[in-house]
Amino acid sequence: MLELIRQRWLLICSLLLAVITTLSLWPMEKLPDVPGSDKIHHYIAYGALMLPLALRRPQGWPWLALLFFAWSGAIELIQPYVNRYGEWADLAANGAGLLSGLLLAWLLNRLLQRR
Repeated sequence: MLELIRQRWLLICSLLLAVITTLSLWPMEKLPDVPGSDKIHHYIAYGALMLPLALRRPQGWPWLALLFFAWSGAIELIQPYVNRYGEWADLAANGAGLLSGLLLAWLLNRLLQRR
């Protein structure tokens, strides 16, 4: 499974980024009732976004990780214009998710190297 993620990292990251962007900018009257905190959802989404990139680590991958963070910041700035709320805490959760995805990929790569 991890090898498939490494092979298809660009497709997976592109799809996840499109879904995150669409869901983040879709105008809503109120947030849907879903289990868990809004910040946890941000954390998980951006962790999932970072994982395939960090597993593969293509040339220039740190720049792509920085682009993901900047993109999330841009989304937070745009949200008030589409009947949503941009929050600094959301940006922090996004950054924490990116770092956690990077750490998880590092741990998985280390475990697989030992095998």
